[in-house]
Amino acid sequence: MNAKMYGDEQAVRKQKGSNKASRQRTVFLIVAIAPSLLGYLLFTLYPNLMSVYYSLLNWDGLTDAKFVGFDNYVSMVKDKFVWRALYHNLLYMIVVPALIVFISLLLAYLLNNKSYKENSIYKVIFFFTNVLSTVVVALLWSFIYDGSFGLLNGMLELFGMSMNDFYWLGDTRTAIWALVIPMVWGGVGLYVVIFINAISSIPKSLYEAAYLEGARPMSILFRITIPLIRGVIRVCVVFVILGSIKGFEIIMILTNGGPEGSTDVIGLYMFNLAFGKEYHNYGYASAIGMFLFVILVGAKLIIDKFYPEENVEY
Repeated sequence: MNAKMYGDEQAVRKQKGSNKASRQRTVFLIVAIAPSLLGYLLFTLYPNLMSVYYSLLNWDGLTDAKFVGFDNYVSMVKDKFVWRALYHNLLYMIVVPALIVFISLLLAYLLNNKSYKENSIYKVIFFFTNVLSTVVVALLWSFIYDGSFGLLNGMLELFGMSMNDFYWLGDTRTAIWALVIPMVWGGVGLYVVIFINAISSIPKSLYEAAYLEGARPMSILFRITIPLIRGVIRVCVVFVILGSIKGFEIIMILTNGGPEGSTDVIGLYMFNLAFGKEYHNYGYASAIGMFLFVILVGAKLIIDKFYPEENVEY
């Protein structure tokens, strides 16, 4: 009996200890997760839900709001400026990510597989563009594109091409393409560093075996490097595409959608509708924001469909 009572007492103590550990774990998880969860609810979920509500109103932010139902969405479908901005978004979504990923991957491959003495300096130089703020990058390229004393026109004149004070950002034929260069220039540095770290994790023995078999550098890049870092490339593609859809800071500073709306994008059009100097309509701007949200979700689903996530084992 004593042995049985002792065993029951041990089981009770063990159960109490387990319950105490479980409570401590629960308290720890609540304390650890609560700040992040509260921040998400307060600064992400709540504003998004309010945007859905605002999209059903006719409201300028000052006067009394008027409920208009889905009228803002009907107006958006009929708004030709929305579809023009969407076309520019799609153009940037195709061109900018392709250039950023290709250039970043090529530079990372060269820096990782070529024993240049200046490799460490090159890494700092490439990443330097990401240290600069978007405003600084935009102002820098505004001076480069300036028609009177811009660096680009000066370099072209050195090669015998007289531009006659041509302003690259002031012409509808060149403005949209001129914006691609600062977008790519400002985004390459970060992804060079990411790809360098990804490539450096590939076992050197794979490259050595390929070189012994007589493989050329470009064959190694496309048959070994790219397949083995496919997952990293996929993540970078997602970030660049989604960033190119919703980003508009450089465009706002350099052209503000001009000339004649030739560089306008969805995000900038929405911003000007809500906070512009002449027109304030938070309801209509919120409806366009919901449209932008649908585009972002659709882009992510398309990427998942045609570029599925794969696990790679060395």
